Amino acid sequence: MQTLPLLVYIAFSAVVDNRQISLYTLQNGDITMQVTNFGARVVSLFTPDKNGNYADIVLGYPDIQSYLNNRGERFLGCVVGRYANRIAGGKFVLDGNTYALPCNSGGQTLHGGVKGFDSVVWNVESASEHEITFSYLSAHNEEGFPGNVHVLMTYSLTPDNEFKITYKATADQTTVVNLSHHSFFNLGGEGSGSIENHILTLNASRITPVNGWLIPTGDLMNVENTPFDFRTPHAIGERINENHEQLKYGSGYDHNWVLDCKSIEEPAAIVYDPESGRELMVFTDQPGIQFYSGNHFSGTVEGKYGKLHKSRESFALETQKFPDSPNQPDFPTTVLNAGETYQHTCIYKFNIK
Repeated sequence: MQTLPLLVYIAFSAVVDNRQISLYTLQNGDITMQVTNFGARVVSLFTPDKNGNYADIVLGYPDIQSYLNNRGERFLGCVVGRYANRIAGGKFVLDGNTYALPCNSGGQTLHGGVKGFDSVVWNVESASEHEITFSYLSAHNEEGFPGNVHVLMTYSLTPDNEFKITYKATADQTTVVNLSHHSFFNLGGEGSGSIENHILTLNASRITPVNGWLIPTGDLMNVENTPFDFRTPHAIGERINENHEQLKYGSGYDHNWVLDCKSIEEPAAIVYDPESGRELMVFTDQPGIQFYSGNHFSGTVEGKYGKLHKSRESFALETQKFPDSPNQPDFPTTVLNAGETYQHTCIYKFNIK
């Protein structure tokens, strides 16, 4: 078994909103993962390569203050909500009422607003060697969203080298809910260089195209004969700089793919790093997946191991319902009524090839 770097453990205790932040270690199969209850973040995730050498394959920071100060990328490793992705203009209408949300991204509401689920201290309901369960009560009108929403979320490591996330949420009045996980991966290890040589497969024949603010137009775009066609494997960097309007809007890939999966047993995405031999498979029961190629890292902030987080040196695969669904009547609904239960499963499975 690998030895975890001491650096990860340094200065990872704090009190926020009169609540204690702590670090927890999970282990099962070939995976060791560290998480904190601040934003329910994955801080590190160690897996072996084809030679049996372990590396930490998620981006993060070495101390809690870096997360608290939003130094660099705010959403490293966290849960995002109450609404993952973007809501146009920070507004939506529900049951005839207009709700105004704080805008935190070019006049849009991104990942829940100014203080989303990534920026709160979650309760730890239970923790074992293999599993941790978090809960959070999002109060009525928090970040402008209606209704009290209670979220229960479990991170599990299985003997089959899976990182499994299960979400459940209930509300006391009609609201909107769309949760997702936001780890940034580099299958060569954090700080190991570009992910443009990683080979990506996406089980999706359409995307939800966006405008210049990365808000969906409401249409569905067929990926055939475009740089967005990953139905067969392609290197991430193979077509990322092509002259395509959608790539210009995202400065690369930052789009929602409409999944063709018939069930959660069918992989939504597969990423393979030829150099390390690591493979990541993503399974979900959600209709969409946001693939983001890490285009906007500034290259000025250090990660856990003293290396800078640079552009296109990590990627995110966020299982979700579609962006801006509250304003898009033809998209899968994100409405959660009182008495109903929001449920969502995402599995990240790690292999060696």
